[in-house]
Amino acid sequence: MTTNSTRYVALLRGINVGGKAKVPMQTLRELLSALGGSGIRTHLHSGNAVFTHENTDPQRLADALQQALADELGLTITCLVRTAEDLRRVVAANPFDMTGVDGSRFLVIFLAGPVPLDRLAALDRAAYAPDEFRPGEREIYAHFPDSIRNAKLAAQLTDRGLGLAATGRNWNTVTKLLEISGS
Repeated sequence: MTTNSTRYVALLRGINVGGKAKVPMQTLRELLSALGGSGIRTHLHSGNAVFTHENTDPQRLADALQQALADELGLTITCLVRTAEDLRRVVAANPFDMTGVDGSRFLVIFLAGPVPLDRLAALDRAAYAPDEFRPGEREIYAHFPDSIRNAKLAAQLTDRGLGLAATGRNWNTVTKLLEISGS
């Protein structure tokens, strides 16, 4: 890593789920490399990659990756890119006490912009109990103690419900990506 390069985390939404939007992780690594990325590592098969790049604008990297996926695979896939340092902030800022919380039932919903507090304020939190959420800066922390599978709250924390691009990762994945990033 040169002094002008930054460690990033790429989060692709909705790939390799139910046989749709198939993106092999080798292809993702190759695309990131072609975009000038180095030190590329993927995690799981659900669109998580950590890489180093000289560009200092995560949005430009996200746009370039999204275009490369469209050009190479003919798929329109939402890509969010965060610096490893921002991922560290997300983990450190978690407003939940994680004692006894199953990390697979705790999500961080990463957003393409600031949390839409007006939309969250319109939600009747009691109607979604025991599920709960708390806003961050450009992420929402959500706990689904009985599983996200049939959680009504989960539908509200999507692109449609929030009015901007969103993709969720469970806490186990978020902390693993932070570890892999070396941050």
